[in-house]
Amino acid sequence: MSKRTNEHLSIADALKEFVDKNKLQKGLDKVQVRDVWNDQMGPAIAKYTTNIKLDRDTLYVQLSSSVLREELSYGKQRIIDNLNETLGKELIQKLILR
Repeated sequence: MSKRTNEHLSIADALKEFVDKNKLQKGLDKVQVRDVWNDQMGPAIAKYTTNIKLDRDTLYVQLSSSVLREELSYGKQRIIDNLNETLGKELIQKLILR
């Protein structure tokens, strides 16, 4: 643990420094992607979503409805753009619906 300094830090700056120092951003991104998926896609699609996994720049989404999977496959790029816009960074490059 590092020594305490006398300079004043805001809570946000202290948390950002902690996340950067301990290399936690990738894990936080994975959790944030799940939350953003459920918020952006709505409760109807979230109900049929069984698993969400972010691996590097690819988002894997497992759906329990083949009809819904087919419908969502037509708008993959729009979904990627909406998710990245909500996340505030270009985190997702590819979407795979299973």
